[in-house]
Amino acid sequence: QVQLVESGGGSVQAGGSLRLSCATSGNKYSLNCMGWFRQAPGNEREGVADVYIGDGSTNYADSVKGRFTISQDNTKNTLYLQMNSVKPGDTGMYYCAARRCFGRYHSLLRGDYNYWGQGTQVTVST
Repeated sequence: QVQLVESGGGSVQAGGSLRLSCATSGNKYSLNCMGWFRQAPGNEREGVADVYIGDGSTNYADSVKGRFTISQDNTKNTLYLQMNSVKPGDTGMYYCAARRCFGRYHSLLRGDYNYWGQGTQVTVST
């Protein structure tokens, strides 16, 4: 079994920064692709960023490109999402997700991921 635990959410003013963390544990060694998703009230869960653990390559949704950075620290078994220049539209519950990927190393589709954390809330005010 795999456990994903997010932390680092909170309230921040527009233009500010926040760093989310996702601690992984359990039988995670077969999971080589990870991502961050978010869901605002009344909206579908959408992919924000993903990373292929094998070579560190990343992929971003257009809405966050240039502002958010996904990274990993394999020594700490932790995935990060650095959020800069945040906007009110970035408000939502942020989820960490993991999957075993074969060939298609990048995906922002919710249905591609098998393991999910419980989420951490991010609120951006004007």
